[in-house]
Amino acid sequence: MKKIRIAWIGTGVMGKSMCGHLLDKGYSVSVYNRTKSRADELVSRGAKWCDSPAEAAEGCDVIFTIVGYPSDVESVILGEKGVLSTAGKGSVIVDMTTSEPSLAVRIAEAAAQKGIGSLDAPVSGGDVGAKNGTLAIMCGGEKEVFDRVLPLMEAFGENIRFMGAAGSGQHTKMCNQILIASTMIGVVESLLYGFKAGLDMDEIIDVIGSGAASSWSINNLGRRIAAGNFDPGFFIKHFVKDMGIALKEAGRMNLSLPGLALANQFYTAAMAQGLENLGTQGLYKVFEGMNQPV
Repeated sequence: MKKIRIAWIGTGVMGKSMCGHLLDKGYSVSVYNRTKSRADELVSRGAKWCDSPAEAAEGCDVIFTIVGYPSDVESVILGEKGVLSTAGKGSVIVDMTTSEPSLAVRIAEAAAQKGIGSLDAPVSGGDVGAKNGTLAIMCGGEKEVFDRVLPLMEAFGENIRFMGAAGSGQHTKMCNQILIASTMIGVVESLLYGFKAGLDMDEIIDVIGSGAASSWSINNLGRRIAAGNFDPGFFIKHFVKDMGIALKEAGRMNLSLPGLALANQFYTAAMAQGLENLGTQGLYKVFEGMNQPV
């Protein structure tokens, strides 16, 4: 049986861990990242460094991409030195970036013209899920392509679902981000209230994190807030990007989402305060600042 050759584009907070799981499984992996040093650990573990997405994709069977913004997706897949310029017929491109559904459709159409499969497969679970191999993965594309790639995604994902045609994975991720956005307001307000009342944050989470108010955000990001840890499992700047996509798509559907719009305003305030490189739990600092005595 032919050994599957993999290209991995994007070795950031989540991508590095995800790619690492494939190396642990013994797969041959070529890697590219805009900042080379962020791929050094993977290269030291056996990955082959490449100088462009196109070079990484050449001769590979499955090409994974997980980058920052839709413009980055367009560049690394559809650009002059993008993976589609060298990917061979019969290969598959799997974009795991949270991006625009319409871009996922364009990529699928461009790939199909070259006889290449395509999935939009954004993930949820943050840095913890990536490290533990327990990510939720939402996939759009053709079912046959999904079935081919599923064994690879099982190396770093636990809840992996086929959601429908191209773009469906991205639409599902928007549902995820809409829910998280309003939930994070509740998390930071709850913990700030408890702190002001003189309670211990961890003890609060011990109680409400196991009852009706339980959520991934309170039990994971709430613990980080309690510890004063605002390091990114997922950047505020990328979350603002995601909310912008969701609001844009909602506008196309003539759909009003006031809860999401409110959360977006608060996170935009965080950006204005220079907090864009904190984790999404950094929203706590915005609410904390609003409640400081003048």
